[in-house]
Amino acid sequence: MIITPAASVAGQRVSETLGLVRGNTIRARHLGKDIVAVLKNIVGGEIEEYTRMMAQAREQATGRMTTQAAALGADAVTDVRFTTSYVMGGAAEILVFGNAVKLEIA
Repeated sequence: MIITPAASVAGQRVSETLGLVRGNTIRARHLGKDIVAVLKNIVGGEIEEYTRMMAQAREQATGRMTTQAAALGADAVTDVRFTTSYVMGGAAEILVFGNAVKLEIA
C-alpha cells in the first residue's frame, strides 16, 4: 500500500476515490518517563522516551488507517495528514487521515 502526503502518486493515475480513511490512538504519559523528562528539563536535550512514544503512536495510527483503506480495496492513501490533540492532562490523541484511492492498472 502506498501512503503519501501528495495529492497523487507519481507515475500512476487515480481511477477511483474510495473515501476518507483514518486511524488514531490516544497515549498517556508514564510516571517513570515523566521523572526522566524532568531531569532532562534541568540539563537540557531531547527527551528520547517521549520521542519513541510519539513515534510508536504515529505508527499505530498509520497502521489503523492502512487497515481501513485495505478493507475498502484501496491501492494507496493520498493527501495523508497527521494531527495531535490534547485529550486530558497527560494524554494526547494522534490522528492520521487521507483519501483511499484505487490506481489504474498500467
